[in-house]
Amino acid sequence: MSRFLRLPILALAATFSLTLAPYLTAQSSDPSPSRSEEIHELRRELISLNARLTRLENEENVNIATAAPDESAAALRSASLELGSRSSETAPPPDSAPAQTLSASDRKTLDFFNGTTFNMTFDGYYGYNFNNPIGRVNLLRAYDVSSNAFSINQADLVIEHAVDPANGKRFGARIDLQFGQATETLQGNPANEPRPDIYRNIFQAYGTYVVPIGSGLTVDMGKWASALGMEGNYTKDQINYSRSYWFDYLPFYHAGLRATYAFTPWISGHYWMVNGTEQTEPTNSFKDEMVGFEAKPIKSIDWTFNYYLGQEHPDFEYVTNGPPGLPEQQGEPFEPIPNPPKGKLNIFDSYATWTTTPKLTLAIEGDYVISRVQTYSAPQHTDGGAVYARYQFNPLLALGGRTEYLSDRGALFSGKVQALKEFTFTFDQTIANGFLMREELRHDFSNQPYFLTDTLGILRNDQTTATVGLVWWFGGKEGAW
Repeated sequence: MSRFLRLPILALAATFSLTLAPYLTAQSSDPSPSRSEEIHELRRELISLNARLTRLENEENVNIATAAPDESAAALRSASLELGSRSSETAPPPDSAPAQTLSASDRKTLDFFNGTTFNMTFDGYYGYNFNNPIGRVNLLRAYDVSSNAFSINQADLVIEHAVDPANGKRFGARIDLQFGQATETLQGNPANEPRPDIYRNIFQAYGTYVVPIGSGLTVDMGKWASALGMEGNYTKDQINYSRSYWFDYLPFYHAGLRATYAFTPWISGHYWMVNGTEQTEPTNSFKDEMVGFEAKPIKSIDWTFNYYLGQEHPDFEYVTNGPPGLPEQQGEPFEPIPNPPKGKLNIFDSYATWTTTPKLTLAIEGDYVISRVQTYSAPQHTDGGAVYARYQFNPLLALGGRTEYLSDRGALFSGKVQALKEFTFTFDQTIANGFLMREELRHDFSNQPYFLTDTLGILRNDQTTATVGLVWWFGGKEGAW
């Protein structure tokens, strides 16, 4: 029943009751038969009016097309004035408007976005190299590559529809779009990617399905960040602002298929079959593979081990001025490489994190890399590791440290046979939730002259940098990105 119709009737009934009440009271004391009969008649009319009001209130489908809201409002105001003149009690407030129900299309849209997060981050820095190098270039840095410059490390948009098998949602997807200096380092190295520009700003893009087998077999297809090495892409989730040699040297990403299965609550295994190291499109027919496990023998320790086998030598190349009649890929001509090398790449990678107390975290990483050009070639070796520590003084202040060693005997990382070492101290200040400032001092040194100076051709055995990094992030995703 419309509130515009019900309210005037309620007001009329109340007015009628208040009007008759004194009269009925006075008349009830009159003993004459005519008066008594008149009283009974009035009472019957009041009962009839109340019964009619009850029927109207219970009626579910009332045609209110002819009801004039203005007239109803006027009747309500008139009844309220009369009630006010007869009684000091106020009229009951009008009923609240009925709750609005969602349409089917609105419900479908909300269901689609349920469990989907939109996340953004901006990471910028100012760094200074005390060598004052030519071109203001910091060598052997993955991200903080510029000296004496305000720089955009990276700006990212992360959209994720996460799986939730406990609630019956077994599929999901994620895409990470990236821009800035980190993109040039992280994405599309022409030495690895046949067509790097196509995927330049797509750091990650993959779909997920949890196969209902045992505890759930998680399968991803697409492109994702590499799990080789302890450090990752997003600064807010790292101990230091700058990245280690090993983050810079080991693969940044892979494209293909990966599967993860939790055998017990404390150990899980993973297997990958991918196009190659930092290859969204493959350079040869060989499919790289990785196997490993993650173990949590106790709650405070997390240990990961990986073994990676790859063949990174291309068997074709794109050409710009080749002979006519070459095959093409989306308009780009290419030609095969005669007798391409087929030597393998072997990476042994292990790292562990130990949360000794709620305030102190320790971590260690070790890596051993063997690479061959041909299957019969002498191996090139690169090995070493890193040690990390972080102490959280309070929710707003923390101090992190790292020291590492990389023996580049095969000149695979730096292009020069040398032993590289560095130590880094990073002071964290959490300005607000989603806003972090990091002040960092780092010293790199080598047993060979390698680092740039302010004079062309003059190299030093070391470089020292001071950096202030500012990181903003917001969105619905919890924990590490």
